Amino acid sequence: LFVGSVRGVEETAFWQAKCGETDKEAISAGYFRLIRNYYRFGWVIPYLFGASPAVCSSFLQGKPTTLPFEKTECGMYYLPYATSLRLSDLGYTNKSQSNLGITFNDLHEYVAGLKRAIKTPSEEYEKIGLEKDGKRLQINTNVLQIENELYAPIRPKRVTRSGETPSDALQRGGIEYIEVRSLDINPFSPIGVDEQQIRFLDLFMVWCVLADAPEMSSDELLCTRANWNRVILEGRKPGLTLGIGCETAQFPLSKVGKDLFHDLKRVAQTLDSVYGGEAYQKVCDELVESFDNPELTFSARILRSMIEQGIGGTGRSLSAEYREMLMQEPLEILSEADFVTERDASVVRQKEVEAADTESFEAFLAKQA
Repeated sequence: LFVGSVRGVEETAFWQAKCGETDKEAISAGYFRLIRNYYRFGWVIPYLFGASPAVCSSFLQGKPTTLPFEKTECGMYYLPYATSLRLSDLGYTNKSQSNLGITFNDLHEYVAGLKRAIKTPSEEYEKIGLEKDGKRLQINTNVLQIENELYAPIRPKRVTRSGETPSDALQRGGIEYIEVRSLDINPFSPIGVDEQQIRFLDLFMVWCVLADAPEMSSDELLCTRANWNRVILEGRKPGLTLGIGCETAQFPLSKVGKDLFHDLKRVAQTLDSVYGGEAYQKVCDELVESFDNPELTFSARILRSMIEQGIGGTGRSLSAEYREMLMQEPLEILSEADFVTERDASVVRQKEVEAADTESFEAFLAKQA
């Protein structure tokens, strides 16, 4: 999901009201406030909406794991209190990037950290090598082989120009939008996301900008990841506690979550006063119940189905239901013929681009160095 660039005039007015300025430094500073608070409290997203508490045994391919999986007769591995294994070391997260030291306090610091990371060698990747039998195995042997390989639950972004790297684009124009990457596909929606989730993200992102957001050291960043990992692997476990920053004190997840929603409710009231109705307050009232009753979370709901029907059975059942539902909906703007025409035109454009590309891969890589 991409947040920030879609509202145009509204966005500029927001930053003017919040920061008193609308230049790239002020807007980027505002987005970094958002990102720091997202790292501190964004675990709430997999807690509420994580929907990958299990994997098929074939996913592990016989490799050992330290995770205490339980196994069903149909070959499914699951953690009873997990929320989003997609965000764990089994999925989207990469351990080798944990100590890169990329921080989110200002634009120069972030860009410098990103550029440093793509030149930091990795012992693991050096063992693989660059080529085998004349075939290239990987782009290079650095921890980040390209900047877009940075695994993060949220990333600052700007639309790049031709030949421009993501960090160069940020350096040129500052942050244009942020990319939220910690939302699992919603299995209970035929389109993978629903209105409640979008309204919650609206609320949460606005709160992240408005709330206090002191600068974050690389040590604190690692501490926030410990909270994320707890929620990802055992978020629904009774009595689970979280830390605040790197302090040793621990607090019940349910209390931290409800305290957060107390603040979110105030933002919801403001948004409802602007847009009319009580839609944002309703989202708060509905979701906060999940902290007293974790069985309401997506992960608990989908795990019940997976244990009963298996991963495959759950997928087939939902896909059949959604196919039937969507087939009943007429196309409102484009026709099927429009999609066929666009498909054919896309193939033609692809061939034209490939025919015009005469640069070797090695020459391309040399320009990226």
